Amino acid sequence: MNKKILQILEFDKIKEQFAVHLVTAQGKEELAALKPLTDPIKIQFLFDELADFHLVSQENGALNLSKTSDISEFLRRLELDATLSGREFIELKKVIQGSINITRYFEAAENVTFDHLQVTVDKLIDLSLLIKKLDIFDSSGILYDNASNELMHIRGRIKRNQSDIKKIMQELLNKNTANLTESIITVRNDRQVLPVRSDSKNKIPGVVHDMSASGQTLYIEPNAVVALNNSLNQTKIEEKNEISRLLRQLSEDLKPYTNDIRQNAWLLGHMDLIKAKANFMVQQKASIPILADHKNITLYAARHPLIDAKIVVANTIKFEETLNTIVITGPNTGGKTITLKTVGLLTIMAQAGLPILVEEGSQIHLFNEIFADIGDEQSIEQSLSTFSSHMTNIVRILNAADSESLVLFDELGAGTDPKEGAALAIAILEDLRSKSIKTMASTHYPELKAYGVETPAVINASMEFNIDQMQPTYHLQMGVPGRSNALEISKRLGLPEAIIQGAASQISEGEKDVNHMIETLEEKTQEVIQRTRSIRKIEQENQVLHKELQRAFDQINRERERELQKAKVEASEVVKKASQEAQDILKNLNEKAALKPHEIIAARAELDALTPNIDFSQNKVLKKAKAKRGLKQGAKVNVLDYGQTGTLVRLEKDGRWTVQMGAISTKLSEDQFDLIEIQEPESKTKNVTKKVSNKIKAQLDLRGMRYDEAEFELDNYIDQALVANLLQITIVHGIGTGVIREMVQKKLQQNRHIKSYQFAPINAGGSGATIAILK
Repeated sequence: MNKKILQILEFDKIKEQFAVHLVTAQGKEELAALKPLTDPIKIQFLFDELADFHLVSQENGALNLSKTSDISEFLRRLELDATLSGREFIELKKVIQGSINITRYFEAAENVTFDHLQVTVDKLIDLSLLIKKLDIFDSSGILYDNASNELMHIRGRIKRNQSDIKKIMQELLNKNTANLTESIITVRNDRQVLPVRSDSKNKIPGVVHDMSASGQTLYIEPNAVVALNNSLNQTKIEEKNEISRLLRQLSEDLKPYTNDIRQNAWLLGHMDLIKAKANFMVQQKASIPILADHKNITLYAARHPLIDAKIVVANTIKFEETLNTIVITGPNTGGKTITLKTVGLLTIMAQAGLPILVEEGSQIHLFNEIFADIGDEQSIEQSLSTFSSHMTNIVRILNAADSESLVLFDELGAGTDPKEGAALAIAILEDLRSKSIKTMASTHYPELKAYGVETPAVINASMEFNIDQMQPTYHLQMGVPGRSNALEISKRLGLPEAIIQGAASQISEGEKDVNHMIETLEEKTQEVIQRTRSIRKIEQENQVLHKELQRAFDQINRERERELQKAKVEASEVVKKASQEAQDILKNLNEKAALKPHEIIAARAELDALTPNIDFSQNKVLKKAKAKRGLKQGAKVNVLDYGQTGTLVRLEKDGRWTVQMGAISTKLSEDQFDLIEIQEPESKTKNVTKKVSNKIKAQLDLRGMRYDEAEFELDNYIDQALVANLLQITIVHGIGTGVIREMVQKKLQQNRHIKSYQFAPINAGGSGATIAILK
C-alpha cells in the first residue's frame, strides 16, 4: 500500500487510538510497524485471533499485562558475551514473566474455545526455569543476600563491621562533644568521620580526610576505627567481585535462550496489541468485518474514527459488486469528503487487521492499492495551480491503478471551466469504468448526475440537506443525486422575490423537471431507508438473541458436564469408601478362628449393604441415549399405554415406529414405548440350550442345588419369565450359608431387565426368598 494514501487518510492518527491501550514496548513496536496487508488468509487469521480473545476475556475477565521495556539491545549484548546489569536482568524477567502469565491465563480459561488464538499461545516457550535464576534480584535490580552463599557471608561481615564502627564512633561522639563543631557522624571518602574543631585536632587522633572551607572544621577518622574501616572496604571489594561473578555467570546461563526470549517478547507484544484491539472494539463499539471474496463493500452505520463519537453521523454505504462507480453530489461542507475518507480509512484499517467502526455484518473487499485525490495540493514551489496539481495527481493514479485498486476522487474536475471540467470528469470516470476499477467521486457538476443515471454500473448518491433548518444532515442517500437548493436557500435568507422569480425564469423546464424528479426520489428513498433501518434493527436483535441463546445453551451443556463430573467423583468416593469398609469386614472375618453360620450371613449382609442402590431408571438423558442406540428393526420394546411387549417392525417416514404386539400392529412415537432388548450379534456362541415353557411358574426354588446348577437355572428361568411377560417373580434360595442368596441378588442386580428386587415379606420366606419386578 502506497505511503501517500496512509498520509492522506491519517492512518498514523488511527494507530494513536490503539497505542493508548498498550503497555508493552513490544506491542508498541508492532503497532508502529503495522501496515495494511493484501493476503486474505493473514488478515482473516488476525480477525480470528481478535474474535477469540474478545470471547475469552468476556468469559474469564481481563488479561493482565505489566509494562515492559525494549530488550532487543540486551539480547544482542548477551549474544556478544557481554555481562548485563541487575536492572537489565529485571527487564528480561518482566518479559519472561509476562509470557508465563499469558500461558497460565489461557490454560485456566473456562467455558470457551479459542482454536485460532491457541495457535499463537502454543508458540510461547516455557521459560519458567529462567525465572528461578532471575529471582535473585529485587525489583530495583539489586542482588539479594542469598543470591549465593559467598555473597551472604560477605554481606554478613560487612554488616558486622558497620555495626562495630558505628558503635565506636557513637562512643567517641558522646565523649568528645566539646571538641566537635557538630554532634554528628558524617562520611568523607567513603569513611565515617567526626567534624572536629581545628583547635582540638590533637585531642582526637586519627586520619584527616577533609577540611571545611573556613578551615574551622577538620573531618577526622579516629584511629580506633581505621582498621575496621580498612577491613570494611576490603570486604566491599570482595562483595563487588562476587556480584560481578554472579552477573557474569547469569549472563552465560541466559545466552543459549536469547532466541527463545526474543520470540516470547514478540508474542507478548502481539498479545498486547490483540488486547488493545479488543479494548478499542468495546470502547468504540466497533466490530470485525467480513472479508468479501468478491468486489463488495457493505458498511452498516459506518463512522469515521477520527470524528468525535458524540457528533459523528453514521452512514450505511453499499458499494456492491455490480457497481463500478459511485458519484456523490451535494452542498459544500455536507460530508462528501468525509464519506470518501470513511470508505478508504475503514478499508485500510480492516486490511491491517483492525476492528472498524461499523455494525456487525459489514463486508470489506481487499484491494492491492488505494489511491485518492483529496484536498488542495497546490504547490507554490512548482508554480502549479490547484487544477494543475489535482490533474498531476490524477494522471499518476490513472497510470498506477488496476482492477484490484480502489480510487477516491474529491471534487473531480474542479478548478477549471465548468463545461470542460465536467467533460474531463466524465472521461476520467469512463476510463476507470472500462478497466473495472472501483471508484468513488464527489462533484458539483450537474452533468455527472445524468452520467450516474444513464451509465451501467454507475450510481448516484448525495448528501442530504435540511431546508427547514438550513443545514446539512451529513446523511448519505444512495441512488439519489443531489439537487440544487440555491433558490430555496436564497429565498429563506431574504433575497427579494423579484430576483428569485428572475432566476427561476432562467432555468429550463427540463431542469425543473429533473429537480422535481430528484425531490420525489428523495422522498421515496427516505421511506426505503426507514424500512431498511427497521429491518436491520430486527436483524440485529435476532443476532443478539441468537448469541444469547447459544450462550445459554453452552452454559447448560457446561453445567451438565460439571454435574456429571461431580457425580462421577461422588460415585468414585462411595466406591472407595465401600471398598475400604469391605476390606475391614474381611479383615475381621480373617481374625476370627471359627465363625457360626449366622455370623457369616451377617457379614455378607454388611458387604451387600455397602453397594449403593442407585436407580438410573428415571434418568431421561440416559434413557434417551439408550433408546437412540437400540431403536432398530427387531428390537423388543415395552408399550407404555398397553403394558405389553412388542417388536419394532420399521421406521415410518413421519418418524413413528410400526410396533407388532402379537396379532396387533400399530404406529407409535418413541416416547410411547421403552426399549427392552437390543439385538446385537454375539461374537461367540455358547453351546447352551435353554428350555422355554409356555406354562412358566411365578416362583423358582433353588434350595438344595449346587452353585453352578442354581446359576444356570436362574438364568434360564429369567429368560422364560420375560418371554411369558411375567411382571413379578419369586426366587426361593433359602438362608443356609448365604452363598446362593448372594449369587441370586448379584444376578438380579446385573440383569438390565430387572426393574427392582427385595427380600420377601416375613410370612413369605423373609430373607430366604427374593421377589423381583421385571421391566
